[in-house]
Amino acid sequence: MNIREHVVLLVGGVGGAKLALGLSYILPSDTLTIIVNTADDFEHLGLYISPDLDTVMYTLAGLANPQTGWGIANDSFQAIEMVERYGGPAWFRLGDRDLATNLMRTCLLREGQSLTEVTQYLCTRLSLKHPILPMSDQPVRTLLDTDQGMLAFQEYFVHQHWQPAVRAIHFEGSEQARPTQAVSKALEQASLIVFGPSNPFLSIDPILAVPGIRQLIAQSEAPCVAVSPIVGGEALKGPAAKLMTELGLEVSPLGVAKYYQDLLSGIILDIADQHLCQPIEALGIRCTAQCIVMENLSDKVNLAKSLLDWVEDNLL
Repeated sequence: MNIREHVVLLVGGVGGAKLALGLSYILPSDTLTIIVNTADDFEHLGLYISPDLDTVMYTLAGLANPQTGWGIANDSFQAIEMVERYGGPAWFRLGDRDLATNLMRTCLLREGQSLTEVTQYLCTRLSLKHPILPMSDQPVRTLLDTDQGMLAFQEYFVHQHWQPAVRAIHFEGSEQARPTQAVSKALEQASLIVFGPSNPFLSIDPILAVPGIRQLIAQSEAPCVAVSPIVGGEALKGPAAKLMTELGLEVSPLGVAKYYQDLLSGIILDIADQHLCQPIEALGIRCTAQCIVMENLSDKVNLAKSLLDWVEDNLL
């Protein structure tokens, strides 16, 4: 099997986008498909906003803000500042060029195009070659049961800076959602499936919650490999470690491996956690320890290359 023939990457957020960029430098356009979480999507100021889709698009287009990983580099915020002056909600900081993306998405959706079609159009205009697919064209929305009540994802994550303690996570609408034809085809043809170093609960789980996707991965003959979002007991970015504690899980790559255990063939963790390889392999999951912290383009490409090389050498 040529594992580079059709690589499928499941991602959400900044960490997953970094690995997507690294893989895009190595794999031709017809051999990499990126499936993106859309349970973070919401309507704000009358606009349909897809934060994870935009983060992946901007990253691959070389537009992403290098300081935050999301939004557009050197963007201005005059529009949202005027919204604030009018007394409107300014907590979700849409930059002016970012606003243009969301204006176009909203207009095209209202014309009757699907989210998949709109995403393809935007990617084409940004000269992107590797397919970026929403996990579903039907709405799925992450809701968090917290010590401050039930919160929509962006209220929890952005407005309240993910400080409320989480008791449970729900994916509203997931039972009615379906993977798109493009998503199903990608998973059916996959030679390698990768879970990016994204939050397992807020980025990967919503994708797996869409009926049919988990089953396609479980039934696939392709290796399924995760890159740990936890390094040395801490999340590389965001609330993954905090959530693991609140949900009663071990905050480590071992905890991540146990969480994905029924799907994984292998996992890549950081050299800081290499002592966990043995207990992970005792679960029946192959393991390797490498440098997985991606601070620059070279790090992203090197991790992508080492991931592919390791799978070829160990999981075929």
